[in-house]
Amino acid sequence: MFNEFKLNDKVTLRNKLVMAPMTTCASNDDLTVADDEADYYKVRAKDLGMVITGCTFFKPNGQGFKDEFYAGDDKFIPSLKKMADAIKSQGAKAVLQIFHAGRMADPTKGELVSASAVKPNYNLFGPMESLKAPRELTNEEILDLIDGFYETTRRAIEAGFDGVEIHGANTYLIQQFFSPHSNRRNDEWGGSREKRIKFPLEIVKAVNKAKKDFGKEDFIIGYRFSPEELENPGITLDDTLYLVDTLANEEIDYLHISLSKYNNTSIRDKDDKRIIGKLILEKIGGRKPLIGVGSIYTKEDAKDALENVGYDLIALGHVIITDPDWVNKVKNNEKIETVVHANNLEKQKIPKKMMTMLEASEGWFEIEK
Repeated sequence: MFNEFKLNDKVTLRNKLVMAPMTTCASNDDLTVADDEADYYKVRAKDLGMVITGCTFFKPNGQGFKDEFYAGDDKFIPSLKKMADAIKSQGAKAVLQIFHAGRMADPTKGELVSASAVKPNYNLFGPMESLKAPRELTNEEILDLIDGFYETTRRAIEAGFDGVEIHGANTYLIQQFFSPHSNRRNDEWGGSREKRIKFPLEIVKAVNKAKKDFGKEDFIIGYRFSPEELENPGITLDDTLYLVDTLANEEIDYLHISLSKYNNTSIRDKDDKRIIGKLILEKIGGRKPLIGVGSIYTKEDAKDALENVGYDLIALGHVIITDPDWVNKVKNNEKIETVVHANNLEKQKIPKKMMTMLEASEGWFEIEK
């Protein structure tokens, strides 16, 4: 895991360890990157090969989280640069994750929109009875959103990021277009699986166009996806194998699976005991690197994910929040910190606003006061 990894013919990572994209909910009130938010990334970047930021958004009605840093205007390029500089100062590659929350956005930030006017099966912002159906996006609005990914990639380049990750996972807008649950359209953007994949592919093209237009040949482009949905109809493993098979032939530099545990089996079919990561790797067939993630806490977990499942890279989530020195401690066989110390946030470099979010995330972290 500590060996260099050649991501492509222009980019080499110093090791196979990545910081997973995790929302901090820690921006300033004006949605610029806060000083303690930049410090949070800086201290965690010091031993990793690559850092993927929590998601940023570029449309007001695409905001999915409180105090989420914004990238929808050139005025925010200095803010983005603060984060990119913090990460790169420690030798890690800095990758900006971009998304639009779609029907999962905060309803107080604007009109909810999605591929189709279909409610989700849960509400992050209140009781189910208060949840409104999103409005179906028009063709013109879809094209505008695709252009938004282009413009945000341009800002990422101008801010000094080494790459972007297209967030096509975790039930947000890109996934909503690929899902048969949230996409009931009968035009060029929906219906068959071949039409539902068009929106993700057009975003990949737009991001690549920005890369080429602004002369960044070594600029990294990644794509994150969730392999299944519980909804019926919903995304199946067969759908995802089609998705990754298609993406593996596109101009991207890596794929990034979103799982709760790196060796998860199917959540739709409990009798299917095949490890999802292995199925995805088999379908990709070495065409693109795959980042594995989920419940990697110890050296043994990391080795199992790399050697037994076979991921090319692994992303650290909760454990890199609780212990910014994870890599060094694993190298030296030292004890890993797994608890958030609410009264000593400076030691773990956790922003105060982020602590509020962690306390509200019941059961996700062990918090000591």
